[in-house]
Amino acid sequence: MKKRFSKVIIAKHLFDGINEKDYEGYLCLSGNHIVEKKAGKPEKDILDQAQEVLNFRDELVMPGITDTHTFFTGYAIYHVGADFSKVTDNEEGCCILRKYEQKKHPKGALLGHGWNPEMWDRQNGEEMLEEKFPNKAVIIFSADRSCCIMNQKARNIYQFSAETCYPESYYRIMREYLNDREFIKKEFSDYTKMMNSRGVTTVKEMGFDDFYGFTDYLKELEDSDDINLRTFFMSQPVGEGMNLVYARRMREQFTGNKIRFSGFNRMTDGTIASYKGDLKEPYENQDFCCKDPVPYEEIEKDVLAADAEDFRWSLHAQGDGAVGKITEIYQKCKKVQGKLKNRHAITDMEFTDPKDLKILGRIGVTAELYFQIMSLDPADVLINNIKQTIGAERGKYYWNRRKMQDSGMNLSGATDLPLLLTSIPESIYYSCGGYMDGRAEAFQSENTLTVPELLKAWTIGGQKNLGMEEVLGTLEEGKLADITVFDRNLLEIDPVDAKDARVVMTIMDGRTVFTEKSQTEKN
Repeated sequence: MKKRFSKVIIAKHLFDGINEKDYEGYLCLSGNHIVEKKAGKPEKDILDQAQEVLNFRDELVMPGITDTHTFFTGYAIYHVGADFSKVTDNEEGCCILRKYEQKKHPKGALLGHGWNPEMWDRQNGEEMLEEKFPNKAVIIFSADRSCCIMNQKARNIYQFSAETCYPESYYRIMREYLNDREFIKKEFSDYTKMMNSRGVTTVKEMGFDDFYGFTDYLKELEDSDDINLRTFFMSQPVGEGMNLVYARRMREQFTGNKIRFSGFNRMTDGTIASYKGDLKEPYENQDFCCKDPVPYEEIEKDVLAADAEDFRWSLHAQGDGAVGKITEIYQKCKKVQGKLKNRHAITDMEFTDPKDLKILGRIGVTAELYFQIMSLDPADVLINNIKQTIGAERGKYYWNRRKMQDSGMNLSGATDLPLLLTSIPESIYYSCGGYMDGRAEAFQSENTLTVPELLKAWTIGGQKNLGMEEVLGTLEEGKLADITVFDRNLLEIDPVDAKDARVVMTIMDGRTVFTEKSQTEKN
């Protein structure tokens, strides 16, 4: 008898992204779609019609995860060029560079990754580069990408320094490694596998300018149907201004549900800890609201021009002043029944004014939130930064995800990867439990989310961000089968223990793209 279902997934704990609680139920998949969803246990007739039966008892079955702010181009820097992770001196470093040059014959810079400043002194290394490679640009990125070893030739060509070693500065080398097909094919495949292992089935990628030719590779993947990670990409103007001609071309070129152009992205203010976040009122014991001016007039001009052609924007903002200015800009954009026609978003949103959040919720702005951001520093550092910069009173509105949710904003999960690597368990620990590393008690738990709210942000919230909620984001009949399975019920565990949870299976477009161990019962 011909099998009707490609998979039947039985779950003691099914979280469909619609209800607030999990329940016992099952899903029937046919190809890449969910064709049947029911509460309770399946009858024998259903199982007899399945090519494959997956039975989960203690695990949580939920929709596939969407990370709405990632940088594959930044992640690739971890692995670009030669490996210097074990280099301890100039002689060894020079030898590796010579071998790499002879093997690859790069037309541009000699690149490397994994340099450990504690093992190999930067000053010594740069002196060696000037002596041995005076006519060839050389850049060796540190393991944490915070700095690099580079020679003067590289500084002259690429116009950044070891002190300004961040993507918005080193974007000039991206065209070189993004068009190294041998490197990029394996790197993107490894990236996809890493994301699948974390339950991620969709990302919104930030690509600088015209993505430097990387879209050619994405088109090849789309045409071959050999892709396990839905990739919605944005253009972040860095080397040039907003390019609407490019945006129109990308919108016409990518129309499927696996790869699509998603608008524009831009930084506004900087970090509050560095006094570069734009505030409505001056910093504590200071007479200024932001160290660096923010070109709001230019930003508004670009946003309105893109909005007129139905392209969307995502704007980074950390201070309440920046969030307030963006609120004013978005209020001027096109609306349908009071809601923004084009799903503009604000990323990060560390410190916000509740009055702005109400407006943002009313007009339908999406928040792209770094739910794991507290993991970057110990609790005492984070709390002291807040007290020293904006004070305890204003600090009550720091990471105020509760007010965003209650104001009706669409919340979506993001990481700024590789700043953070997508982790729902960590998100629960920090943004539901309110915990910080090195501190036993929760921090401002009144600003936290419930676990169901957070899971929805990472699933249906992300797909609403992308305008794909009709086909993805929840487990419903007729929707595409993107599914993530955790080893335990995340809705029942104490957030303090959440970080121990792990993904055991990821299904994307009806295909199992990651599995930790076999859960399959063959018919």
